[in-house]
Amino acid sequence: EDKYRPRKPRFFNRVHTGFEWNKYNQTHYDSDNPPPKIVQGYKFNIFYPDLIDKTNTPQYSLTPVPDEPGFCILKISTGPPYEDIAFKIVNRQWEYSHRTGFRCQFSHGIFQLWFRFRRERYRR
Repeated sequence: EDKYRPRKPRFFNRVHTGFEWNKYNQTHYDSDNPPPKIVQGYKFNIFYPDLIDKTNTPQYSLTPVPDEPGFCILKISTGPPYEDIAFKIVNRQWEYSHRTGFRCQFSHGIFQLWFRFRRERYRR
């Protein structure tokens, strides 16, 4: 059938950007002249409605980009009929707590991977 031919899954992604009000930015910027926005996290929603083996949950893996140290490849793979899908994201440490919005779940044919990046605390 047509619904079992190999294809990429549909997805709906959000990039969470914002300002980082660390000590340096507090002294050099204000709300009228804000600092540059940085990526603070991502929300990946990937849809697998026609998965053949519904017990096979999607797996994600991170691989660094060799010639770009600030980025890595997030690869999400499931079973047939879907091909693997990959995204280039910022390479920073993740916050794995549910309080900070981490979510990695697969239910009703939707794989959700939501995460924020760990805040860098500057120390002397």
